[in-house]
Amino acid sequence: MADNEPVDPKNYLEERCKPQCVKSLYDYERCVKRVENDETGQKHCTGQFFDYWSCVDKCVSTTCTSSSSKLVFVEC
Repeated sequence: MADNEPVDPKNYLEERCKPQCVKSLYDYERCVKRVENDETGQKHCTGQFFDYWSCVDKCVSTTCTSSSSKLVFVEC
């Protein structure tokens, strides 16, 4: 990648926000362990998955709003 190409900050911002969402991640991981041996296919962790990523998304959107002037090539 050339130095002048824009860089998508999505991964950086998501990683930066994950520590703030550790409770949601823990809940999701506990759910996954609980249902991993479900042979019926009826159990799932969709709610916990969305709770976790909603937390990350909320943090990222706040970060983009408050720091977009400091980052180069950020378009949120």
